[in-house]
Amino acid sequence: MKAALLAIGDEITGGITTDTNSAFVAEQIRAVGVEPVAFFAAPDDPDAILRAFQRALEEADVAISTGGLGPTADDLTTACVARLASLPLHEDEPSLRAIETRFRERGLEPTANNRKQALFPEGSTVLPNPIGTAPGFVTPVDGKHVICLPGVPREMRLLVKESVVPWLASRNPEERFASRIFSVFGLAEAALDELLVGVVSPDEARLAFRAAFPRLQTRVTVRGAPGDDLEARLDALEERVRERLGHHVYATGDAGMEDTVGKLLREHGQTLAVAESCTGGLIGHRITDVPGSSTYFLLGVVSYSNEAKQQLLGVSPQTLAAHGAVSTQTAEEMAAGVRRVSGAALGLATTGIAGPGGGTAEKPVGTVCIALAWEGEVWSHRYELGARSRDWVKGMTAQLALDRVRRHLLQTSTV
Repeated sequence: MKAALLAIGDEITGGITTDTNSAFVAEQIRAVGVEPVAFFAAPDDPDAILRAFQRALEEADVAISTGGLGPTADDLTTACVARLASLPLHEDEPSLRAIETRFRERGLEPTANNRKQALFPEGSTVLPNPIGTAPGFVTPVDGKHVICLPGVPREMRLLVKESVVPWLASRNPEERFASRIFSVFGLAEAALDELLVGVVSPDEARLAFRAAFPRLQTRVTVRGAPGDDLEARLDALEERVRERLGHHVYATGDAGMEDTVGKLLREHGQTLAVAESCTGGLIGHRITDVPGSSTYFLLGVVSYSNEAKQQLLGVSPQTLAAHGAVSTQTAEEMAAGVRRVSGAALGLATTGIAGPGGGTAEKPVGTVCIALAWEGEVWSHRYELGARSRDWVKGMTAQLALDRVRRHLLQTSTV
């Protein structure tokens, strides 16, 4: 079974809102053997929506749309599907009662246009929405099907998991897909592709690549009948992928570097403190985004000025005078200082020139220094990241710093 996905709304086609709904739907339906083959977007215009649905059904067995099911005048999806299928609109009494109940539970009265959300093309299967006022629905169209879902991500995700995926699975019993994602850092996309040449044959799995700054991901997908042990096949393929990529794989799945570092810190019974200059607290923010990080993250200091580096971390004025704030020597003293002040097992530090100004011939924009201190020892390195955007330099520096902690905990010495 093939599916085409359609995002509806001026906010999508106008670039105001990024369409993350279609990506979620695509990932979920692949698990039950439905292959996404096309993506469309249409503004809040009835003719444009109709054309998009027509094109979607030319490409696929089922068209799945998100958006345009609200009560306002620019919510046109339901009427367009009725027009596409040449069906009259029919008011679904259970849906109307559910909408009215939802409003009254909040002490509100539904307006007249809320009744519009209980209208569906005649003969459609309604997909109840327990957390919103816009139900989804499935409508047959010339032997194929259109599935319409609300655009609110929280509501859409619930309906996909509880209604759409089971509906699709019941109509596509012959085939299943399973995928495994490997998050990679420290390789360029071309190098990643080259390393994986021949690791998977086309008849046993499919490889795909995704650049998601500051990491790369490769996805391995296998297919088979519902009774096949797809996970066992993925386990065998994972061994081969890891053998090729080694320490460059830092996570299986979509976990961030901060998740992996947190897991390793817990496993090793280690604690961490961070002194940041050029990253401005980004590392601390990422670490504390992980639930339970208080068990291993003790302190984060943003020591932006030279005075702060001296007063808070004990960086020597002589070091700053001789080598400057952006130097491996200063980074090492920052790392040792934050470790000493916090009592953490590991002290991590960053300093650099994020740009767009401030660079010199000796230290151009994109020069960053990272240091990691532990009992009796310290590691540091200077990186030349280039004159990229400020956000890019900060993001890459944070990723490099977290990766250094990971490699240290894994006892990997490669820089």
